[in-house]
Amino acid sequence: MLLQGFGSLVSYLFLGLLVMSGFALVHAALQREDAFRAADKQTKSFWLIILGVAVAVQALLGGILFLLVGTIATIVYLVDVRPALRLVSGGGGRGGGRSSSDGPYGPWNGNR
Repeated sequence: MLLQGFGSLVSYLFLGLLVMSGFALVHAALQREDAFRAADKQTKSFWLIILGVAVAVQALLGGILFLLVGTIATIVYLVDVRPALRLVSGGGGRGGGRSSSDGPYGPWNGNR
């Protein structure tokens, strides 16, 4: 009984990692090619190939080594490349383009 519950937990973990890799692949596909060069990261095609292989290997083979390699590639993209692309593309980081002096109803600095 305990092993059966653990097996389903692991399968949910694998599914979550596959969804995360799929999200990274879709995000990379929707970005502009010049944003990758402006952020001084690898090319868009490089990341599409890496993330596409990660999704395919995680979905089809499912081995723990392949899962680990795909997850590492996905985490590198989400933690390093995605924030750099957001800054270059005008996403502004965490605040959604808001200034650090903005309050909940507008700027605190008198709109300067």
